[in-house]
Amino acid sequence: MRAAGERGALATIVHTNGSIPSYESSRMLVRDDGSILGTVGGGCVEAEVWAAAKEVILSEQPRKLTFNLNHDAEYDAGLICGGTLEIFVEPVLPPPMLYIFGGGHVSTAVAPIAHEAGFRIGIVDDREAFANLERFPMAAEIYPSYADAFEKIQPNSSSYILIVTRGHSGDMRVLAWALGTEGRGFVPRYIGMMGSKRKVIAVYKALEKEGFTPAQFDRVHAPVGLDIGALTPQEIAVSITAELIAVRRNAKDLPSKSVKISEIAQLLQE
Repeated sequence: MRAAGERGALATIVHTNGSIPSYESSRMLVRDDGSILGTVGGGCVEAEVWAAAKEVILSEQPRKLTFNLNHDAEYDAGLICGGTLEIFVEPVLPPPMLYIFGGGHVSTAVAPIAHEAGFRIGIVDDREAFANLERFPMAAEIYPSYADAFEKIQPNSSSYILIVTRGHSGDMRVLAWALGTEGRGFVPRYIGMMGSKRKVIAVYKALEKEGFTPAQFDRVHAPVGLDIGALTPQEIAVSITAELIAVRRNAKDLPSKSVKISEIAQLLQE
């Protein structure tokens, strides 16, 4: 499942006491589509564990459940038991994949830091001198052109897209593709684009003329990175990687530099 980029949750009985409908260490795997493999005892317990597993998949946070089968009448639906069991439900997640569009100096600073933070790295650039293993030895995937990347990359909930190309036209082209993937059933977890607020608004204005809506821009982290006062490429790389981690871990209320949708809507009319 991890290799295929799929998510799930694994439920394991970690403690038992008395008579239970299964045995300690038995497991049940719940896939993102709701299908299951294995069992933790059946009946109402398994139904509740399944529901908890779906929540764990969404939150990506583990949970521990305790069932007192001898006290709760709701678990007496056909279960001949009277014990207690604890079930640990943990997320099964593929490694996050960061696709960096652009192979310049910021990319060479971001790639190693993000890789150390647990992200697999994909590099996209239409210049051979900028997209190669010598420049990015940690890269798991390298695409020699934007067209090649657009054709082969199918983003999912574990995909992160960072746009740091060498110009407005490249940024706009990649952003249009990234936003358009949703219409083809591929929804990346994160889309970030580097640039000043003025540049971001200019790109948004141009894309609005092509049919994109302000609501779609609300998904974009631009300007990219957390607001930590970064100036050098290395500091900017830390800022960007911190934002990637924040999105991955569902952190809230962090100092983002992104242009707000209300500001976009106002500026788009000017």
